[in-house]
Amino acid sequence: MDLHFGDSKPTDEEREAVDALLGPPGSAWETAFGDSTVRSDADLRWARGGRAARERRDLLLPGLHAVNDRVGWISEGALDYLCRRLTVPPAEAYGVATFYSMFSVKPRPATVLHVCTDVACAAKGSAELCAGVDERLGPGSGVSVERSPCLGLCERAPAALVVRAGAASDPNAAASGGSGTATGEGSGAAASEGSGAAAGAGHEPGAEKPYATAVIAPATPEAAVLAASVPEAAEPEPAASLAVPQAGQSGLTLLRRIGVVDPASLDDYRSHGGYTALRRAFELGPAGVIREVTDAGLVGRGGAAFPTGVKWKATASQPDHPHYLVCNADESEPGTFKDRVLMEGDPFSLIEAMTIAGYAVGAHKGYLYLRGEYPRALRLLGNAIVQARARGLLGDDVLGQGYTFDIEIRRGAGAYICGEETALFNSIEGYRGEPRSKPPFPVEKGLFGKPTAENNVETLVNVLPILTMGAEAYAAIGTEKSTGPKLFCVSGSVDRPGIYELPFGATLGELLGLAGKPENLRAVLLGGAAGGFVRADEMDIPLTFEGTRAAGTTLGSGVVLAIDDTVPLPRILLRIAEFFRDESCGQCVPCRVGTVRQEEALHRIAERTGAAAAGDIALLREVGRAMRDASICGLGQTAWNAVESAIDRLGAYE
Repeated sequence: MDLHFGDSKPTDEEREAVDALLGPPGSAWETAFGDSTVRSDADLRWARGGRAARERRDLLLPGLHAVNDRVGWISEGALDYLCRRLTVPPAEAYGVATFYSMFSVKPRPATVLHVCTDVACAAKGSAELCAGVDERLGPGSGVSVERSPCLGLCERAPAALVVRAGAASDPNAAASGGSGTATGEGSGAAASEGSGAAAGAGHEPGAEKPYATAVIAPATPEAAVLAASVPEAAEPEPAASLAVPQAGQSGLTLLRRIGVVDPASLDDYRSHGGYTALRRAFELGPAGVIREVTDAGLVGRGGAAFPTGVKWKATASQPDHPHYLVCNADESEPGTFKDRVLMEGDPFSLIEAMTIAGYAVGAHKGYLYLRGEYPRALRLLGNAIVQARARGLLGDDVLGQGYTFDIEIRRGAGAYICGEETALFNSIEGYRGEPRSKPPFPVEKGLFGKPTAENNVETLVNVLPILTMGAEAYAAIGTEKSTGPKLFCVSGSVDRPGIYELPFGATLGELLGLAGKPENLRAVLLGGAAGGFVRADEMDIPLTFEGTRAAGTTLGSGVVLAIDDTVPLPRILLRIAEFFRDESCGQCVPCRVGTVRQEEALHRIAERTGAAAAGDIALLREVGRAMRDASICGLGQTAWNAVESAIDRLGAYE
């Protein structure tokens, strides 16, 4: 292990940020040499190492967050100090810090304005928004303006997010470490977040956080600039229920509590059926829960559609212990925002569902990996965990049943690839979020090398109605092969964008009819950037995994992005190519090189016609096949899908 440290020293503020997370240094080795605060009789030869060092490695990502939240960027001195505290080689930590888009290892202002430029926002004028912001916030403004991938606010596109380190009142001032203005609880929570759930290990949810955020959506240049200058002045963020056009309607299953219960109140949640499913789980026992989930036909809702009961049974049967449960809430697929709405509108349902899943697979610890761009979800989930612990619904004796289970939130930092389960494990463990080769599969060797069940938010929340209504009744919803309700993220050129709940088997036309399909619809992108386009005359496609597959497309995570004839399709395709180039982790050559070649070819095609363009299209097909066949994970394997479908199905570039 190369523990070569430089000569840079952390500032007092950086040191305080790290120590607040890790506690005071245990020896002089864990501080920079020459530190006057270390006792003169401290033994400089003693260092934490071996197993103890390896057990602390997973605190690297929370440590990077602690510094970035306090100061706004990660200096060499801060990185060295954090590495010394964790006995992590600085070279490896630098590789981790530079892996995530929300971190910076170069000096930047304390305030960062992230402007979404992904497909849903691009279709709603993000280019004009960026131009307007750039005109108003030039060099010396005290604000760093960064183009961002999807912020998960597609129903209110175009969107922007302000993050101010230290919650300093002066945007040009260094971060002070103070907290901003706290927001109200419940559905009236303001867009400006000044305090809320902390995400790092060793930092209790509910503690104040040393940074402020503001969500601006739909964003105008004027509103974005105002929020960047004074996050507390941002307009209040609308309730999560406004993202659900069906809110309050009868017949809903997954969305029935959104807009009805106060997302900050455990009592309100329980008065509307909350924790009934957990009590039923204890009556059935772990094997009984797995049997119900299997008989219900529940499959993963993230796109892979793997049978949930099979995954849980395989994890539970492993002799190696401990077992872990991981909730993948790093929903980064462009156009996807269903998990955000569930977490913001009904956070206790996810906590209950994770507890049931942990009980079924024999896990006593659950990790909730939440994308860093979801400040309100972070606050509400942290509040839900604190209340559940206080009421005996998490902890050493859940509901007096002798079962121990607790949940820890880990914040992502802007990396699409961390949606892949093994990349997510690496991220939690303090490594670069790069996918692992399989086998071994996560049910055998997952998080920390132990058997792990990983599911996304929507999949887990489906477990609650399975247990309350029974597997047979649940399986009667939908079709034989795609059972239950499904959430669809509808955005783009529709009158009523938002999350819609429909039973599997409803057609694309029926869904867009609810959302207000435009007369001049040109195409629909199904499944997000990793999905495919269908034509405006293909509205009879059944929205099931098998139905979309038979139609030559994919359901994916449930993205339905409508594009009318006013949206320039080549710009959308180029943005998709840029997205995959930026988000490739670079681990395997087919993806690392192929995504770059794909973007280059699309740039050339935009400038050429005739035979020259045909040659680049042929090159695109060759590169696309190579990525699909040889990439290590789904990112590279699907990076060509949308472009291919646009060329073959829509006649793009003809």
